[in-house]
Amino acid sequence: MSTKDRRLRERAEREQRFLDKAQELIQRDGLLSLQMSRIAEECDYATGTLYQHFASKEDLLVALATRNCLSRVDLFERAARWHGPSRERMVAIALADLMVIREQPEHFRLAQFVWTDVIWGAASAASRQCSLEASAPLGALIDGIVLDAIAAGDLSADLGLPPQAVAIGPWTLSLGLHTLTQAEGLLDGRALGDPYRLLMKHLHFLLNGYGWQPLFDPADDDALDALNTRLCREVFDSPCPQSFRPTAPATLSDAPRLQVPRHD
Repeated sequence: MSTKDRRLRERAEREQRFLDKAQELIQRDGLLSLQMSRIAEECDYATGTLYQHFASKEDLLVALATRNCLSRVDLFERAARWHGPSRERMVAIALADLMVIREQPEHFRLAQFVWTDVIWGAASAASRQCSLEASAPLGALIDGIVLDAIAAGDLSADLGLPPQAVAIGPWTLSLGLHTLTQAEGLLDGRALGDPYRLLMKHLHFLLNGYGWQPLFDPADDDALDALNTRLCREVFDSPCPQSFRPTAPATLSDAPRLQVPRHD
């Protein structure tokens, strides 16, 4: 290995170490206590070295949220490339997203905060561009399912929406309900039941509205359970939980809460 290659590898390893430590500190102390100097100190580096990798705390948070987002790529790829009907592949994408939210709710909270203007608007243009480029494959996978559905005749080519606009529907539906669910006390669980089960019902209503074949009856609870169970097994080789409510941490009130960060 050349000296240049070795230095590049060392730089990449150091950057990942900084991100790992930032994730650890956020989970332990919340964003309010996150300081660049603390990250550098706990990694045994000077603060100036950290700033050579990330020009600001906002850039670091954008990079961390992007890395967490890319942890979903494997599940999304399995859903998108599964040899099944296009509609079931789109439902499998939603299930993949729920699996990540259920196991790592703090990742969603970080992303939720990063996309606000407080962080995203203050991050450098280069940092935002890197994030958009890194996450582009996720969008391409979902757009590909829509294109496959049109090619197979499962979805009308005369729907009046381009493929990307069709894909935005399930995405915004999922994002919106995730946001409401993570806001503790906002939804009345007694009236609505499991919010993520409700999400799957709304998803089928939306796909039915698109005319996406084969149509599915969201009011048929047994059929909904059977479909989710089968997709979890066949696509992800994983049991499908009876409830999609997050279980790690055990309750939302036990989960690490994101707080507004202060500048060093």
